[in-house]
Amino acid sequence: MADVEPAAVILPEVRQVEPGDSFCLCRCGHSPTLPDCPPHCADGLRLVAARSRLLLLCRCGRSRSLPYCDGSHSPAALGFTAKWKRFLSPR
Repeated sequence: MADVEPAAVILPEVRQVEPGDSFCLCRCGHSPTLPDCPPHCADGLRLVAARSRLLLLCRCGRSRSLPYCDGSHSPAALGFTAKWKRFLSPR
């Protein structure tokens, strides 16, 4: 039996935006260029940044709050302690 490599986890994109930056973000999860949406798509979320900030954007297409990442790319943690270990354990 051949060795099977585990599926790669698709991590979110952290995007720095500045005032006046405009972009179109995918809300359906079907864009080939997630988190960006093609300009002709009627469902895209068109934004103009009002202030400097970091956005955590979904790239896996599984988020329930597209275009923003909600952690759906990670398997569910089994129990309260396991959830906190994700944030507190050294990498």
